[in-house]
Amino acid sequence: MAGEAGSGALRELLFVAAVAGAGLLLAVVAAFGPWHPTSGGASRAGLVELHSPNGPADGPTGS
Repeated sequence: MAGEAGSGALRELLFVAAVAGAGLLLAVVAAFGPWHPTSGGASRAGLVELHSPNGPADGPTGS
């Protein structure tokens, strides 16, 4: 009976380790894989332009 409990626990532990390893592999691929488009793909996104308000007339009034 003790052998059956140990076998089930070992199988569950191996399953958890396999799922953790697969998750780690996917994280490494996502972090270090080529995410930017290739020459045949879509163009890269441009920089975002930031504009500040022109003056007090653009802001809320104090009244």
